Amino acid sequence: MHFPSLSALTAELRRSPPKGPVALILIEDDVAVARTIAHHADAGFARIVTFCAPEQNLPADLPDTVDRVDFNVSAEDALQAIINVMIKTLPDQWLYYCYNAEYLFYPFCETRSVGEMLTFMREERRDTVMCSVVDLYAKDLTAHPDGVDHDSAHFDKSGYYALAREDADGETLERQVNIFGGLRWRFEEHIPKARQRTDRTSFFRAQPGLEMQADRGFNIAEYNTYSCPWHNNLSAAIGSFRTAKALRRNPGSRAAITTFHWPQSERFSWQSQQLLDLGLMEPGQWF
Repeated sequence: MHFPSLSALTAELRRSPPKGPVALILIEDDVAVARTIAHHADAGFARIVTFCAPEQNLPADLPDTVDRVDFNVSAEDALQAIINVMIKTLPDQWLYYCYNAEYLFYPFCETRSVGEMLTFMREERRDTVMCSVVDLYAKDLTAHPDGVDHDSAHFDKSGYYALAREDADGETLERQVNIFGGLRWRFEEHIPKARQRTDRTSFFRAQPGLEMQADRGFNIAEYNTYSCPWHNNLSAAIGSFRTAKALRRNPGSRAAITTFHWPQSERFSWQSQQLLDLGLMEPGQWF
């Protein structure tokens, strides 16, 4: 369905709540829109809601589970505004968010649905799935000047690190880390400091009182943790061309960067096992 506003969508969702996890996809440009939607539809989301400018063209043959909402996704607080409204609209529902040209991977996603994964997480008494954004990029920027090449996508197989997160008083926060790596680490001089981290709580269970804050963390501390206190939990990864697109779109970085490829580049297989082998996501106790 096509909704002219976020309020129109929420009215419909209150009348007819989805019976399963909901994916929220913010569409910023024309890159890989159909591929992004198809990837997440194949994962088994009960409903996919796309947010985009009114003039944005979407594929005509979208599945029935896909909705469109006219929304200014280029606004600075667009994600925060969408998430906080959806939390209030769908309490106790699992929500996931990403942008176009981003692709969700979780352990064994080739044979298990996203619903199965979230059922396991609820059994573990977890309300979030910590995600790590893995920057994807084209090896040949002459052939692919926008930095996007799905057929021969590459990513960094090393160079990732995590730092303990601290509060305003410099005290270490329990089970919270800031993760860095990929293009945002190698070309950090071209990336605003607030956007250099690659950790993202893209999966979370909505509940009354929960809010996303300006830094994309949540006001409930446990939602910002990577695992429960007693053992490691499952985590996921999001393969994303978003940073590559931004570095190629910005005149300053476009002129300064002639290639994203370096000795630690590896061709992306589009399989979860590759990310598991490199430790970019964890199966936890899910086997």
